[in-house]
Amino acid sequence: MAEDLDPRPGVTQRSASEGVCEIDLIHPEAVRRVQGALPDQRELQRVAETFQLLSDPTRARIIYALALEELCVCDVAAVAGLSVSAASHQLKRLRDRGVVDYRKEGRLAYYQLSDERLRSLLESGVGHALGEVLAR
Repeated sequence: MAEDLDPRPGVTQRSASEGVCEIDLIHPEAVRRVQGALPDQRELQRVAETFQLLSDPTRARIIYALALEELCVCDVAAVAGLSVSAASHQLKRLRDRGVVDYRKEGRLAYYQLSDERLRSLLESGVGHALGEVLAR
């Protein structure tokens, strides 16, 4: 086992190639600050669920389209390249998660993004992805 010498007396760590430390906590103040600033578990669960929704390219396409314009189910299907039934299923998932709202006009349902912050998140994600592509 290779050991790296720590500048602090009496503290040694295993080699970085082993990926573990022999000491439990190096910067306790920093850990306390971070722990105090973290959202609670319930909030982080909602964040993870939002990213799960965006992790599917079809749903991301639907969300992006609805961020641009209110669309009926048939139009969402055309934009996303889905059957009307499949588009309706995806819209129900998004509606159940509070991502989209709808209004009825006769027999048609028109969908729109329910939260502008999601539009910003999606635009940031697209910008990030394009930045990665352009940097290659």
